[in-house]
Amino acid sequence: MRWLSSTPRRTFVLWPILLVGAEAAMQQGVPRIELWALPLLAWGYLQYYLVGRFRLRQGRGGPGISIPPERLVTGGPYRWCRNPMYLGHLIFFAGLALALRSWLAAAVLAGHIVWFQRRVRDDEGRLAALFGDAYRDYRGSVKRWIPGLF
Repeated sequence: MRWLSSTPRRTFVLWPILLVGAEAAMQQGVPRIELWALPLLAWGYLQYYLVGRFRLRQGRGGPGISIPPERLVTGGPYRWCRNPMYLGHLIFFAGLALALRSWLAAAVLAGHIVWFQRRVRDDEGRLAALFGDAYRDYRGSVKRWIPGLF
């Protein structure tokens, strides 16, 4: 069960296995894969992984918010999006839904959008308490999810 407590393990290992298995059962065979959507899976994972490495180098702390960064990271990908690692998860889920052409995977994506939005709000409260006005200024100038939009 401890293994399942890791959000990346659930996103990048468990959910793909469950969704491919569910689609195989519903389609009574190997599900058809839309090859054009596979780059979204790679993009989502690489965005999560590479941005995470960047955040660890720049801000120190742990890989998740449970061990918060020692320094506020506002450069690199954080210059355009406050949550590029979480966005990587969502891009991966979108790729999975499109690659499988699956309404079930789309529902999992929708559920994770809601879950990550709630998680981000909790994280923002912790970061505001930790970094004060510097974080509030950053939050006011950089969008939460998509640069220039929201």
